[in-house]
Amino acid sequence: MERYISAVLGEFMTGVYLPDIRITDIVEVLILSYMLYHVMIWIKNTKAWMLLKGIVVLGVFILVAFVFKMHTILYIAKNSVTVLATVAIVVFQPELRRALEKLGERKFLTSIVPFESGRERVRFSEETMESIIDAVYNMGRVKTGALIVVEQAIHLTEYESTGIHMDCVVSMQVLMNIFEHNTPLHDGAIIIRGDRIVSATCYLPLSDNMGLSKDLGTRHRAAVGMSEVSDALIIVVSEETGAVSVAQGGFLDRRVTREELQEKLSNIQDRKLETNRWATLWKGMHKNEKRADE
Repeated sequence: MERYISAVLGEFMTGVYLPDIRITDIVEVLILSYMLYHVMIWIKNTKAWMLLKGIVVLGVFILVAFVFKMHTILYIAKNSVTVLATVAIVVFQPELRRALEKLGERKFLTSIVPFESGRERVRFSEETMESIIDAVYNMGRVKTGALIVVEQAIHLTEYESTGIHMDCVVSMQVLMNIFEHNTPLHDGAIIIRGDRIVSATCYLPLSDNMGLSKDLGTRHRAAVGMSEVSDALIIVVSEETGAVSVAQGGFLDRRVTREELQEKLSNIQDRKLETNRWATLWKGMHKNEKRADE
């Protein structure tokens, strides 16, 4: 019986192709799956989603032309591929640029190789954070509109150049004076880099997100638009209601409390450059060994 089963399995397996799978093949499939997943997520969250649907429709049309041997249409399609690819790159340049910036933000290598191990950096001081919080809620009480951009990893040089160059320490009095009505610097946004205001009256890109509430004004749309093209945290004070809102990562949190704003600023304040995880793990193991010995 066993010989019969072995013979049947042998005959069955003779015509089956079993590829030689290596560890590198599995790793390659995982990397490609990861990249494809994030490309699809990026496409879904940008205007490229409409482009993808248009490509699908165009592909179906070309398939129909191929089935029915429409040689002229096939000739035009064949010679238009390069032009269409160039047009797509030009039209979606902001989205492609943001995708590459997102890729650069991810700390794939720093978690393994400590390029700057042991070095720590704080984006801004406690005094700067308290000054920003005090200023925005003081302005909110008197309904003074304000738009404050707190820079993170991505430098906002191109937006900084649209305003008036400044170089002063952040303080509550300076912030309130900048956004005071009928002053030369009150219109537009200010950009804060570290503990200093680097530019005022800056123009920010407006968001074209159709899902935003219709009652949002230009300040709020500019805040969301800026958060879509950078990793900055943007604080908005409404001139109509005095409410404080925060935009980050393309999302807008409206009517945040003082405690919530402090938490959001604290989350981006202590951005320590990653130290070697293996060193941290070793320290933890060594500490536990000492405790065990005691």
